[in-house]
Amino acid sequence: MEGVFFDLDKTVIARASMLALGTRFFQEGLITRRTVARSLYAQTVYKYLGANERRLKRLENAVLSLTQGWEQSMVLRVVTEALGEIITPLIYREAMDLIDLHHLAGRKVFLVSASPEEVVGPMASFLGVDGFIGSRSRVDEAGKYTGELVFYAYGPYKVEAIATLAADQDIDLARSWAYSDSYTDLPMLEMVGHPVAVNPDRVLTKVAKERDWEILEFKETTKVSRPYLIRTLRNAALVAVVLLGGSAPFLGRSLVRRHRTHQLS
Repeated sequence: MEGVFFDLDKTVIARASMLALGTRFFQEGLITRRTVARSLYAQTVYKYLGANERRLKRLENAVLSLTQGWEQSMVLRVVTEALGEIITPLIYREAMDLIDLHHLAGRKVFLVSASPEEVVGPMASFLGVDGFIGSRSRVDEAGKYTGELVFYAYGPYKVEAIATLAADQDIDLARSWAYSDSYTDLPMLEMVGHPVAVNPDRVLTKVAKERDWEILEFKETTKVSRPYLIRTLRNAALVAVVLLGGSAPFLGRSLVRRHRTHQLS
């Protein structure tokens, strides 16, 4: 079996998913105006300077500190409700087309992101992929975040999770694909036979050119039709139930295949 591994932020969607959700968290009373302003600033930095280990670590620590005491069920509800209004208009049409093409070729497709599984899981269901890997926060017996990480899907840890997933799914990594925008995902790109740089940052652009890797530029985002949106939001809600039941990050499975009609923005 051949596998396909897509990074999420700036590869499948045009912005950082957690930062894009800042306004909705504010509307729900979970964060302050000051936090929203800092989120907007972080989005600007992320857009023009890209991701690096230091920035991602700062973002991770900030999110963990911010979410301590939040109820996991509320976060999943907010993310699921925000998919249609905030996240789906950011999805690259080119990424959706590639997912379809890989599925038609008989390959299994996965989202692999350092973003929380509460974000990656619903997105995986929405896109109709076969599974996902995302970061997992510790939740106490009351269903609230403790401010600690159980698993961080970043760098070498992301590679370990993909290797475990590949072994479980009988996937030949030497014949598989990986897509990412950031040089922080070099370990993931190096572990497959077909690495692809998508909207790459400066460092990844340099590496991709030196190694003669394929480089793609995604530009067009999509708006999904209302009937499809209703169906997929329902499926994303079901994924939320699975996540609350404590499934492993890389075992989140798509509940339905896509039968999509969409309109280009």
